[in-house]
Amino acid sequence: MSEKPDAGSKVGTSPDETPVSELSYTDASRELDEIVEFFEHRDVDVDQLVARLERATSIVDELDRRVRRTRSQVEQLVPRLQASARGEELQDEDRDEDESEESVADANTGSVESELFS
Repeated sequence: MSEKPDAGSKVGTSPDETPVSELSYTDASRELDEIVEFFEHRDVDVDQLVARLERATSIVDELDRRVRRTRSQVEQLVPRLQASARGEELQDEDRDEDESEESVADANTGSVESELFS
């Protein structure tokens, strides 16, 4: 007999309540951990299996996208920090390029960067 999910469990309710892109990095990571734990400790019916695997895949893809974007931004910022530490100014063309790239960054990146550097 298959064990049913708890009514109050976030993972046991609708697996797609919040769009993955709207979750913070921490919340998405936590939900992924809950999905893994759910699979490890319960008998899951086929319908739940597919829904949860799809949700887990979406979360992994989103987290990977955020990490790659943050890595790219960090790689662009490190030379600026190094130049600043040496008391050097960036060339105007470097500054213009950096400013245009910064305008593309979204609010989620700030939380990921703070997690990386804290």
